[in-house]
Amino acid sequence: MKRHENFHPLLAQVCKTCHNAGMTLHEMSLFRNQRIQSKISDLPQIVSFHRTELNFILPVYGRMVAAGEWCNYGISNLRNVAIFSIFRRTSEHPLYRIEKWPRSATKSDLYQIVSADGRILRRGNDLGRVIQFFERKLLRTID
Repeated sequence: MKRHENFHPLLAQVCKTCHNAGMTLHEMSLFRNQRIQSKISDLPQIVSFHRTELNFILPVYGRMVAAGEWCNYGISNLRNVAIFSIFRRTSEHPLYRIEKWPRSATKSDLYQIVSADGRILRRGNDLGRVIQFFERKLLRTID
């Protein structure tokens, strides 16, 4: 087995190219690093909630748990969207989903609240204003 075949396939391809071009070890190293960095930047980025965004969501979640309306949550970080799912009970479908769609930011719907049946209940670019949807529900619950 040749030495370059022990590497990752991308590295093996880069090593073959460098060897065939008659490069020195230093030139090979520079070329390899540039190729790998360009491949890494081409990979899709995972969307996630930032700490400041969770600072808007979690206090409302905590108040609804204290009121007995919600029980559990789940966070999904996917390629195109980040989802904060809210459950009434652990073993059922989410009651609400707070979704973050960064590619839709220009259409003024970066964040949206989706109900269990798939209806979009609230959307907007300001998470604080979108979350106010739950504040009204919390006032009704405490009465």
